[in-house]
Amino acid sequence: MEITPITITELNKYIKDKIANDEFLQNVYVKGEISNFKNHYTGHLYFTLKDENSLIKCIMFKSYAERLKFMPKDGMKVVVFGTVSVFERDGVYQIYCKAMKEDGIGDLYTAYNQLKEKLEKEGLFDAKYKKRIPFMPERIGVLTSKTGSVIRDIINVSTRRNPNVYIRLLPVPVQGEGAGEKIADAIKLMNDQDLADVIIIARGGGSLEDLWPFNEEVVARAIFASKIPLISAVGHETDFTIADFVADLRAPTPSAAAELAVPEISKIEENIHNYQNRYRLGLKKKIEVLELRFEKCMQSRAYKEPLQGINDRYLVVDSLIKSISNDINKKLIMVKKDFSNSVSKLDALSPLKTLSRGYSIATKDSKVIKKAKELKKGDKISIRFSDGTQDATID
Repeated sequence: MEITPITITELNKYIKDKIANDEFLQNVYVKGEISNFKNHYTGHLYFTLKDENSLIKCIMFKSYAERLKFMPKDGMKVVVFGTVSVFERDGVYQIYCKAMKEDGIGDLYTAYNQLKEKLEKEGLFDAKYKKRIPFMPERIGVLTSKTGSVIRDIINVSTRRNPNVYIRLLPVPVQGEGAGEKIADAIKLMNDQDLADVIIIARGGGSLEDLWPFNEEVVARAIFASKIPLISAVGHETDFTIADFVADLRAPTPSAAAELAVPEISKIEENIHNYQNRYRLGLKKKIEVLELRFEKCMQSRAYKEPLQGINDRYLVVDSLIKSISNDINKKLIMVKKDFSNSVSKLDALSPLKTLSRGYSIATKDSKVIKKAKELKKGDKISIRFSDGTQDATID
């Protein structure tokens, strides 16, 4: 008797029906730690629930997710209520969650928060330590896996924006044990040998466990010690690692990191062209303004009759000289008149006037003799007359 094989679809449907008939699996109450969490644009929540030894896929449709009072995230411990069923297409059984509540925080998430708080207190996240990304780097150092879409995206975006940029890939493991130390060593090597103008550390999205090397302290301190500006592009836009906080710049994706690191040459050329046109137009307008000013100056009186202003000032000077001369003459006349009056008064009081009326002055030893008793016989005296002086002897 030949056995007829069944299809995979039939097998998956059989298993789904078996599970659906198990009353226990229709209402399960399970606790575990969330990983690989994804908030889909449709509103559905996809994640994995795990414990120390096992894991199971979970989905919560939008109608149930809207009732949650919190947003689940990787590392969070939760308790879910739902139904276990099979997704026939993929042959995967998973929990279809109808409700969820928090049950504490996972160990990795706790370690993440503790390290983040520690490094933040030490100042490793301070903006004052952030280095400026160079405007036109020639060498882009990339630390990521040598295979996969990350390096391809960075190369494609970078070379499209600037065909002359040099991409230097230093392959490093981006997950797993020991990856953190190797990433830190690669950052140090890039600095010690001056291999790049800017460094990009990147990897695609993943669970908290997958991204954990970028949450290790050794990586954070290597980034902080880097003299070369560093861009972090780890995980998806909603993922934040310790490396993102310490890095000089955080990019939401590896492609965005390439855009931030490499300027678009076509736009730079366009800007240069625009600046040239603006300068050319500005220079033209400046020349036009100067020409108008020149024409205005040439039409002014100063250029047509340059000596007129000097002649006008000559007239002013002549007028001032004449005015000063008149004032001086008037002053001299007044002074002469005052002098003549003073001389007349002085002449009237002069002893010479008295001599002209017949008087004389007798002096002895150049002293005027006022009384006869001042003389004795034989004294030599001088007598002053109006017309001269004669000597005499007292007899």
